[in-house]
Amino acid sequence: MKIAIIGTRGIPANYGGFETFAEECSAGLVDRGHQVTVYGRSHYVPKTLKTHRGVRLVVLPTLEWKYTDTVAHSFLSIFHALFGKYDAILICNAANSIYAWLPRLFGIPVVVNVDGIERLRPKWNRVGKAYYRLCELLSTCFPNVIVTDAKVIEQYYRDRYGADSVFIPYGTITEKPVGREALEKYGLISGEYFLYVSRLEPENNAHLVVRAFEKVRTSRRMVVVGDAPYARDYIEQVRATRDSRIIFPGAVYGKGYRQLQAHACCYIHATEVGGTHPALIEAMGQGNIIIANGTPENLEVLGSAGILYQKNDTDALARCLQDVVDHPDKYAPLKTAAVERARSLYSWDKVINRYEEVFRQLVGSAR
Repeated sequence: MKIAIIGTRGIPANYGGFETFAEECSAGLVDRGHQVTVYGRSHYVPKTLKTHRGVRLVVLPTLEWKYTDTVAHSFLSIFHALFGKYDAILICNAANSIYAWLPRLFGIPVVVNVDGIERLRPKWNRVGKAYYRLCELLSTCFPNVIVTDAKVIEQYYRDRYGADSVFIPYGTITEKPVGREALEKYGLISGEYFLYVSRLEPENNAHLVVRAFEKVRTSRRMVVVGDAPYARDYIEQVRATRDSRIIFPGAVYGKGYRQLQAHACCYIHATEVGGTHPALIEAMGQGNIIIANGTPENLEVLGSAGILYQKNDTDALARCLQDVVDHPDKYAPLKTAAVERARSLYSWDKVINRYEEVFRQLVGSAR
């Protein structure tokens, strides 16, 4: 099959979960004999880069502003893809579902991965929230298939819109990375630091994590990994801590990111909006003790393979962190449980197989 993936910043992955998904899914489909094109944005992917891991790249411009970056690039990508003779198109992000009708006019089946409930993110103003609410509705009627990456989100679309979706979670790897260059770069000791990873935006609660860690009695360090292009004021607020144990390396990708995941003593996951969060599953795959914000989505992913604290409760998080410091042997079995759960439920092979199955069914019926 000839497949296009549209709606991410592009690959190689250097931003967030959708980009990692686009890279792993596209490369996995190529390994299975399919031709895959990933559309990328010119301020994230070099225009000179034509292929990556066997995947064809198309790099197009966009309007670099929080409210236009995604939708402007996706419009250009959809228009370009109409002439690419694709058998199917995968659109990432519900915000882009507004364009899903156009390829269908040309007989091209469309799949939309809606992600989480984006309109709940504080970063959007009233217009942004209203747009996402509209796109949620459009995603139930414009594409051929809706994909949800969490059971909680699948149920949301069923209850709110009466729409069925295909549940396909995010994936991860469980192999340990080679080397410790990232640890050496930031002066870290294996098993002696806490790790937090996310885009540094308010709904991901980095400020609460910093506040909680400040209360913990330990000589261990905490590494806050992440950045965000449109949240400079918030990032400055997060980094204003006087706690010298906390370091902020910015965004870290690839091998360095995996090394930080693999050697942490504990991973903290504080997000409150979205479906399946990639960093949480990746931390599970690396056998971390995990402390997560008590949301239904996080509970669904983590199950009993980690620790949940009361939603957005800084004191509760601090108590969990202190308990892990004081009683590490008590929580050691969670490491094995996390890896086993990641391997059984969230392997990339299983994820790619499900997408391949969806595409085969769509292309088969279209022919």
